[in-house]
Amino acid sequence: MKPLYLLIGALLVAVAWHVGRDPSHPRRWASGAFWALLALLFVGGDAIGPLGAGVIAVALAALAGAGRVVRGPAREEPAAQRAESAARLGHRLFGPALAIPAATVLLVLALKRATWGGRPLLEPQIQTLWALALACLLAGGLALRLTRRGPPDGVHAARDLLEAIGWAGVLPLMLAALGTVFAAAGVGDLLARGVSAVIPVQSAFACVVAYAVGMAAFTMLMGNAFAAFPVMTAGVGLPLLVKLHGADPASMVAIGMLSGYCGTLLTPMAANFNVVPAALLELKDPHGVIRAQAPTGIVLLAVNVLLMYVIVFR
Repeated sequence: MKPLYLLIGALLVAVAWHVGRDPSHPRRWASGAFWALLALLFVGGDAIGPLGAGVIAVALAALAGAGRVVRGPAREEPAAQRAESAARLGHRLFGPALAIPAATVLLVLALKRATWGGRPLLEPQIQTLWALALACLLAGGLALRLTRRGPPDGVHAARDLLEAIGWAGVLPLMLAALGTVFAAAGVGDLLARGVSAVIPVQSAFACVVAYAVGMAAFTMLMGNAFAAFPVMTAGVGLPLLVKLHGADPASMVAIGMLSGYCGTLLTPMAANFNVVPAALLELKDPHGVIRAQAPTGIVLLAVNVLLMYVIVFR
């Protein structure tokens, strides 16, 4: 895993360097420091330690909360040149984006069969992540070849995209860590006692509703299903569904995560999904994305409840 983290860290270092050296950037020192600190988390790894990582996380939150992480001037080509490029490339522009999922699937299947000395080339739990990383590198090379650009242009494009997303790009990492902290602090146990006092725990369907709807609701509060997952699974999924009613844990957590994603569609707390796109598209309604997604999220959550009840007890 370390090479992947170093690669991500190197990209963030390049972004921080270009931001800090841009005299036209309105907050170049603060914004550059934000990306440099984030790079330090990836590059430093275990050497930083829990305390160091916590200090950096607080510093990142302070910079973002003070409004110091802002977008610099985007490097845009003249409109005529962009129109000519779009006409020349046409639908081939979608090739690199579509190559990521396709290559990821193929690489996952290949890595599962890859062995070295009779042992798996990679541990099963990291094969998908490696496949995704290699697919992104492949797609990046394809994009450079397609557009006839060089790696520096890719770095500048990455900077523009990261600055457009801003601090919200770090939100999933922070919330996932927060979910782990909540689970370690015993929030799941408190939740289990609270749910047991409210619902008839002898009813398997009631427990399914509590877990699926709870995943969506907690995701809406936290803004990320990864933050809700350890708390809801430790507090409701494992004690009530798996231990009490004998549910299959694999299918339970798979549908549970999908239920959490339903909550992601319904909350402004998921800023990187629902607020940033509205800002990038310059929508008049800042909550227009949520309004468009809400019917799908509600219907899909209801389907997940029924699907979980039918599948996990088989």
